[in-house]
Amino acid sequence: MGAGHAHKLYRHGHSPVHALPAHCKLVAVLCFVLVVVSTPREAVWAFGGYALLLAAVAAVAGVPAGFVLKRLLIEVPFVAFALLMPFVVPGGRTEVLGVALSVPGLWGAWNILAKGTLGVAASVLLASTTELRSVLLGLQRLRLPSLLVQIASFMVRYGDVIADEMRRMSIARRSRGFEARGVRHWGVLAKTAGALFIRSYERGERVHLAMVSRGYTGTMPVLDDVRATPAQWSYAAVLPATALAVCLLGWML
Repeated sequence: MGAGHAHKLYRHGHSPVHALPAHCKLVAVLCFVLVVVSTPREAVWAFGGYALLLAAVAAVAGVPAGFVLKRLLIEVPFVAFALLMPFVVPGGRTEVLGVALSVPGLWGAWNILAKGTLGVAASVLLASTTELRSVLLGLQRLRLPSLLVQIASFMVRYGDVIADEMRRMSIARRSRGFEARGVRHWGVLAKTAGALFIRSYERGERVHLAMVSRGYTGTMPVLDDVRATPAQWSYAAVLPATALAVCLLGWML
């Protein structure tokens, strides 16, 4: 975790949201998601309120709406599943544009779409205002098991290395006239995957030996121990606290 790794999800800025310590933002997003999940699906207006809260955070952070919406496409598979629910869930039926749909299925689809979209949007805002290295340090600060933090840090550090290795292997195949056009080429692709696995394993062994030779004992040193002030915790708590108020109103009304 010694060096920073910029990610395409991160958007550089100097807003108050960017300046918050990573562990404050992680706790705030987690609490916000828990509040959203706890909201009754019938309180449709409450989900609109949550969306406005996230829009306000994005505005303060200087993150354009298009930036967030483009990255919400990651939830498309869940949207496809939700769209099937009104057709397959048993229960009372109602007609929408001449099509008989399940009422419980419609509520279930709405529940998945609303809560899933808000959760993904909150995660996108977290990633767009926090560098990956800071997220890992924040997890370490929150006392996440050290082994999990190290695994995540190595994934961040060497994910691009493995991707480059795959790209070089693909170029080598194409330079020899190979193009995967059918089932009969799956054998070559399988051998490529096996070779990539062996290369990655060997690289991991070399990295581990290099770390051990430099004094690695199973834990990574904390190079940037950022402590949050009470004011920063209070600032981070605005989002989940406001969302909690909306949630309580949703249960009472």
